[in-house]
Amino acid sequence: MALFRYHASPFCVMDEVDAPLDESNVGRFVSLIAEMKKHVQFIVVTHNKRTMEAADHLYGVTMGEPGVSSVLSARFEEAEAFAS
Repeated sequence: MALFRYHASPFCVMDEVDAPLDESNVGRFVSLIAEMKKHVQFIVVTHNKRTMEAADHLYGVTMGEPGVSSVLSARFEEAEAFAS
């Protein structure tokens, strides 16, 4: 992340980078992503609920019946506006 901060690209794809982290380090990771997302678009593949809670957009794939996959998406700005 330090090298990425020095010479950032417009987007970054991370796959399960938070999997080996404990809860306190997941919090640090989420804070770092939140700070850096002002300049970089992050695509994070994760199963960690805390990381998903920090997302602006969430995409998922589920299999409702065997062999049939469905893509789900949620935009949290729209959900917050709808709830208000």
